[in-house]
Amino acid sequence: MIPAAAGSALLQLGLTGEFLWLAVVFVVVAILAALAGFGGVAGVSMSAARLFVLVFLVLAVLALLL
Repeated sequence: MIPAAAGSALLQLGLTGEFLWLAVVFVVVAILAALAGFGGVAGVSMSAARLFVLVFLVLAVLALLL
């Protein structure tokens, strides 16, 4: 269970799982685009997924430090 102070810090930084959800969505889009032969769309989708995972990790570390 998350202590109240840590829970409020997580919500304050927007760490409610939205970044991970968006990363999963973009990975699925990238896989479907790659299977359909749209290499450019797949590459951009994977880049977006990496960005969302990176933002999530940075915010998670900040939330743990605060």
